[in-house]
Amino acid sequence: MKINKTNVARLLDKAGIKYELIPYVVDESDLSAGHIAEQLGEDINRVFKTLVLRGDRNGLFVCVIPGNMEVDLKAAAKVSSNKSAEMIAVKELLPLTGYIRGGCSPVGMKKHYPTYFHSTCRDCDYIYVSAGVRGLQLKLSPEELVKYVGGSVADVAVK
Repeated sequence: MKINKTNVARLLDKAGIKYELIPYVVDESDLSAGHIAEQLGEDINRVFKTLVLRGDRNGLFVCVIPGNMEVDLKAAAKVSSNKSAEMIAVKELLPLTGYIRGGCSPVGMKKHYPTYFHSTCRDCDYIYVSAGVRGLQLKLSPEELVKYVGGSVADVAVK
């Protein structure tokens, strides 16, 4: 099966970062990371979701967290030097990032936003993140991904 490269894949190619593009079957009624992990036959702790938040002081930032966790709004606000933070509305996602829900990647957003990866990414030799479209995941080194997006690693999620 031929997999079309996404803009995210082209950016990683240009940067010389190794990755694999892994397709999965999209279920429009279940865009959860749990569904993706199941489709990939992978541990949910390796399937990370990309969430965009708005801080009260510094504007937009991104948290990349394991699929079985929820963003810790207080911790996320603190690491991003905000007093408080909230998730952006789904309708804002495409205009702000260039991605739709279920296809949001930490790579290649319209603008660079401060990005925080949950600390458990360090426990994995590889993780999955969206390749920028529904139905396609990137499998790559979390260390290389964090470095490429200029991200930080912090405790930004809770079970």
